[in-house]
Amino acid sequence: MTEHYLVPFGFGEAEYVEKRSRFIGHVWRVNSEDEAKARIAEMRKKYYDSRHNCWCYAIREGNVLRYGDDGEPQGTAGQPMLNVFQRQGVWDACCVVTRYFGGILLGAGGLTRAYGGTAKLALDQAGVCQMRQWSTVAVACPYGLYERMRMLVEQSGGAVEDTEFGADVVLTVSLPSEDVALFSEKVTELSAGRVEVLLVEEQLRPGPRMET
Repeated sequence: MTEHYLVPFGFGEAEYVEKRSRFIGHVWRVNSEDEAKARIAEMRKKYYDSRHNCWCYAIREGNVLRYGDDGEPQGTAGQPMLNVFQRQGVWDACCVVTRYFGGILLGAGGLTRAYGGTAKLALDQAGVCQMRQWSTVAVACPYGLYERMRMLVEQSGGAVEDTEFGADVVLTVSLPSEDVALFSEKVTELSAGRVEVLLVEEQLRPGPRMET
């Protein structure tokens, strides 16, 4: 069975204010350290006038875990941010939290909560999905079975990626590869053998956004 793990679904951005200090969090899915470093450099350039641009990233290949406090007291920024991703088992992720100082010291505990909390808010905005072996299949069904077929896809852990309405309804469906055989059996049962599941492609890729 192909190993699977969680990655950010997309880009996430969030803001948090604590005692007039403004924290701006960004999360991306990245494929390498170089890509993560480029994102960090991008934020430093964009927020050049900020007091701190703290960062972390976790790359699955090579088990690479890095973080930086960018002038904040050691252990109060990058590590709490990285902990957010480690607790949820999220890899191939880069996060930068920018701080505009509000004039009031937050203390170590306050900083830890602010940086970790902002990273979590940004990750929530990005969402998560599973990186695993996915199959794309085509299912052409009569209009009378359309709604039940959509429900079957959902119940089978898949997602309808596209729908074409012609003589029949053709659904393009993404499913975990190991679930295709069982899904095909259920389609045969639902349609009394009238509908066939056709494999289009298989590849290791991120899947649909997961509900959290």
